[in-house]
Amino acid sequence: MIEWASPWAFWLLIPVLLLPIQGRLTGRNRLAVSKLDAVKRRLTLRLLLSWVPKVMQIIGLVLLVVALARPRLTKRDSVVESEGLDIILAVDTSGSMRQDDLKIGIRPTDRLTVAKAVMAKFIEGRPHDRIGVVPFGEEAFTHVPLTLDHATLLDALQNIEIGMAGAQGTAVGSAIAVSAKRLKDLDAPDRIMILLTDGRNNAGRVSPLEAAQAAAALDITVYTVGVGRARRSILSPFGDGLDEKALTAIAETTGGRFFMGRSTDSLEQIYATIDELEPSPAEVRELVQHEELFHRWLWPGVILLFGQMFLGSTWLRRGP
Repeated sequence: MIEWASPWAFWLLIPVLLLPIQGRLTGRNRLAVSKLDAVKRRLTLRLLLSWVPKVMQIIGLVLLVVALARPRLTKRDSVVESEGLDIILAVDTSGSMRQDDLKIGIRPTDRLTVAKAVMAKFIEGRPHDRIGVVPFGEEAFTHVPLTLDHATLLDALQNIEIGMAGAQGTAVGSAIAVSAKRLKDLDAPDRIMILLTDGRNNAGRVSPLEAAQAAAALDITVYTVGVGRARRSILSPFGDGLDEKALTAIAETTGGRFFMGRSTDSLEQIYATIDELEPSPAEVRELVQHEELFHRWLWPGVILLFGQMFLGSTWLRRGP
């Protein structure tokens, strides 16, 4: 990456680029004669090349200005001196996540697509934390183990689809248990789980509260996130099936918090809030190396100016 150590030097280009019209601005370089016949000259090679010294002067000065701005090639390397957090993103992939009651821009979009976009932004903002992904539906499994390779993680996140863990159920307890198993054996300052769902636990063999208690015993903090707009009816008194009471209990058992996201904006704000609540403790030292490049412009500029001075005072000299 090329940087400029002294970019203020580019202001000097203004007077340099005004040199061609200097005579018109100042009225200098005018010669008074009594008759036009006195200035008539035949066409010669010197006359044809009379513009060369001025062009050499302008180009030479431009090159000197660029050299004075000190272009340099900068290389930056980051060295992580202490580890960040370990974070598991557990995401519901059951059939209800297909509902398109959220939006990206003005376009109605299904819940899972919005959730993946929000999680991708969250991942990009935490480059020094190990992050993994656990999809869950009728069952739960590790889709991406904890990793610092966030490029691969983001690619894998986009491959998550509705029904990949079973579309007919929501095993919240299993999701917590699988995520906790991934986190328990790792030595990190803090271990975090962010569980996103639009339903209630109706599958799996593990009770969500029992799984939360086990996670709390392992010092794992669980943040629970509900997603989607509530749709209440006589047949569905609980709206879209979200069990807010259970999700709140899970979060409080582990020292976390429950959030409800009923729009794309609120979901983005939830992950931004979690990002603030759990700052990464990673210490990163940046190594910066500069390779000065000014000489590539300096010497051509000097040579052109010396050439202009020589030609302007000898063969291509101008003046009466």
